[in-house]
Amino acid sequence: MQRNKRILTNAALTVLVALVALTGAGAGLAGDATPGEPASGTWAHHQAEFSYYGITALYSCDGLESNIRSLLIHLGARKDAKVSARGCPHGSSVPGHNAIVALDFYTLVPSATIGADAVQARWMPVTVSPTHPYFMAQGDCELVDEMKDIISKNFSLRDLRYRTDCVPHQINIDGFSIKAQALKELPAVAKASGNGPN
Repeated sequence: MQRNKRILTNAALTVLVALVALTGAGAGLAGDATPGEPASGTWAHHQAEFSYYGITALYSCDGLESNIRSLLIHLGARKDAKVSARGCPHGSSVPGHNAIVALDFYTLVPSATIGADAVQARWMPVTVSPTHPYFMAQGDCELVDEMKDIISKNFSLRDLRYRTDCVPHQINIDGFSIKAQALKELPAVAKASGNGPN
């Protein structure tokens, strides 16, 4: 499992292979549901830092930056989100147990008025699980667990259901789940045509 410089410990990999063989866990989710109600929002700036410590999945600093940035954008962060991981003991491209991660990103907050800085947005269903979106994997439970405060406090989310069941050195094929309605910017094509996303 070298994608994004993430590796699983031997014990976790053994458990994963056994679980996949027993359950046929290769099936993914059907994807996020259809768009919800339109809204107006403004961008709010956020900066945060946390220490990642992984037992089951080992990440390189490069892999952490890539996966966390993708996760932020999936949940509705602006596409210019910046993630910087440092302190990887063997270099930025070698997987290890720990890193310090700094985040600098913008998310939409609901706005009652339509001003010059207002953004056309829509409440959209979002799902994060070991199989969705494509960049997430079954070993990401510890990462999702450590990011709970950042995600729940810095995004406009309705009906948030955030669950993690992480067990060190073990892969749980249903180890984590995030489900919510997230306030997301409408795509440029939809804004220009006046229609919602397809």
